[in-house]
Amino acid sequence: MPPRVRLRWHSPQTSAIPTQSHHLLPHRTQIRTIRSIREVVKPSPKPFEKYNKAITPYALSCTAALARKETATPHRPGVLARKKGMSSIFNPSTGKLQPVTILQLDRCQVTGHKRAGPHGYWAVQVGYGWRDPRKLTKAMLGHFGEVGVAPKQELAEFRVRNSKGLVPVGTELHPSYFQIGQFVDTRSQTKGKGFAGGMKRHGWKGQPASHGQSLTHRTMGSSGGGQGSGSRVHPGKNMPGRMGGQRHTIQNLKVMKVDDENGILVVMGHVSGPNDCFVQVQDAKKKWNQFEEKNLPIMPPTPAHITPDSQALEQAAV
Repeated sequence: MPPRVRLRWHSPQTSAIPTQSHHLLPHRTQIRTIRSIREVVKPSPKPFEKYNKAITPYALSCTAALARKETATPHRPGVLARKKGMSSIFNPSTGKLQPVTILQLDRCQVTGHKRAGPHGYWAVQVGYGWRDPRKLTKAMLGHFGEVGVAPKQELAEFRVRNSKGLVPVGTELHPSYFQIGQFVDTRSQTKGKGFAGGMKRHGWKGQPASHGQSLTHRTMGSSGGGQGSGSRVHPGKNMPGRMGGQRHTIQNLKVMKVDDENGILVVMGHVSGPNDCFVQVQDAKKKWNQFEEKNLPIMPPTPAHITPDSQALEQAAV
């Protein structure tokens, strides 16, 4: 057996025992010094205000939010219409029948404003149709009575870019509010289908019809992995559930026909929702420069779209 090596617990550099006191220590006494790890000097954490001192007031302000959404906000409000059905129109440029959707406007008037100061954004409230005052609450009757507009069947709010898009209260919006050839966005509620399976709701292909597949032709397969993916179902997984009944936007629909006499607005393509559903029609967000390209007026002519009641309200306000 090899000789045992005696461990040396202290180093001559770290021992600070005076020479004259060695004779006071017992024989074979070992002196151990604790080696401390040098602390790493780290900078003190700075407060949140110092990091974003220059950009925090701007980024979190209402003015900054409106500036970020300026190019994606239309200049003027939209209108409320009802979907009456679909048809087709011959397009002489392509030589084909184009599917179109027929929308009808009925006594569409401006009923209120939202301003950036008290409310935080610019918007215009638009009403559609007429409703029996006996079926309205006192609060709604007071709102309509304050602005001098007849009770409306449906109300909608349209955001605008700035104060220039605030159409006077009481202004009646006709189909000629839009120009033939311009592009609009439509927002409506889709048809409610109730609880639907995955194949109908998400368009799954389905599992094999043979090769030992037993009564699982239309059902879903695995809903998630094991340990590698966290042993859970990830958010947003396509599964069976309630289908439809959601707000849906269709962008860049071309205006094909305008009829003020019958209150008809015809747009190319399909609009979500069943017949007689309410549709919000507004200038296309992604075609923000279409008025400059085609030299179209941004706001409608004032005398042709303002009723006598709204003119009296404006004079009273002045």
